[in-house]
Amino acid sequence: MTDLKLTLGCWDYDRVSALIDGRIRPEGIDLTFLNMIVEETFFRMLRHQEFDVSELSMSSFVVSLFKPDRPFVAIPVFPSRFFRHSSIYVNADAGIDTPKDLIGKRVGTPEFQMTAPVWIRGILDEHYGVPVDSVTYVTGGEESPNRDEKLKLELPDNIRLERIGANQTLAQMLATGEIDALHTARKPSTFDGVHVKRLFPDFVPVEQAYWRDTGIFPIMHVIAIRREVYEANRWIAMNLFQAFKAAQKLTYDGLRETAALKGMLPWFNAHVEDTLATMGDDFWPYGVAANRKTLQTFLHYHHQCGLSPRVLDVDKMFAPETLEEFVI
Repeated sequence: MTDLKLTLGCWDYDRVSALIDGRIRPEGIDLTFLNMIVEETFFRMLRHQEFDVSELSMSSFVVSLFKPDRPFVAIPVFPSRFFRHSSIYVNADAGIDTPKDLIGKRVGTPEFQMTAPVWIRGILDEHYGVPVDSVTYVTGGEESPNRDEKLKLELPDNIRLERIGANQTLAQMLATGEIDALHTARKPSTFDGVHVKRLFPDFVPVEQAYWRDTGIFPIMHVIAIRREVYEANRWIAMNLFQAFKAAQKLTYDGLRETAALKGMLPWFNAHVEDTLATMGDDFWPYGVAANRKTLQTFLHYHHQCGLSPRVLDVDKMFAPETLEEFVI
């Protein structure tokens, strides 16, 4: 029997490296790994569905589930997670010293439907008393002009959205004070810690406290399969899921290696020990059961800011074959 040939668009994270070099091969699948930065992967998959399987923005994926054709099916593999308190940037002259100072301000975001800003808006609302509709959102390219939303949005009237000019960028507008703050995934080029700074300069203890209070390690991306590919070969959902888990296990094992540094950071092993002590052995879990609260929280935030017409059921997000695993 010839293996099914599939393409996978994804960044070269450590947790997928074994899929890139062939140490892990999904059973029955000949996988071609296409290594691209996330923005390119998302654009090409959402606009043109170029890949059979792809890393995808969690927010974009949820938006797509409300489209008539529902073009993607996901498996509960989360290649990107990120605590986002560190991703709120402010102009030093905007008078923003506390989260509530954001109320009434002009806040940039490259795309309103980006996953990182969805988490930021939700966390600011739930934990800091900054209502989602209490600011004006300004969208456009962070470093290059003319960035558009990857998917067409229909937002409620209480969400105020403005588009920047054809020659403007959010990074520069933040530095000049044309916007007061920025919710983003990438650190802006104009960040200097003086004129453009973080809302939470000492963000690590803030994010650790958030983890202790909520048990949530925010999910940014998911693995999605084109629906027609999945429907023709439903067995691939579980086989891919198992392969991603096996690849991740090799990375987990490597993190615990102490004979030599697996990463280039000088105190890499100390950081690993601190993370395990704070978050436990499986601090980056795959699967629905271990992530149900995190997923429910995200889906609530997604609906709260008008990106979903209703709060989606977590179990409706994923291929049903992956919701439970076979046990002997």
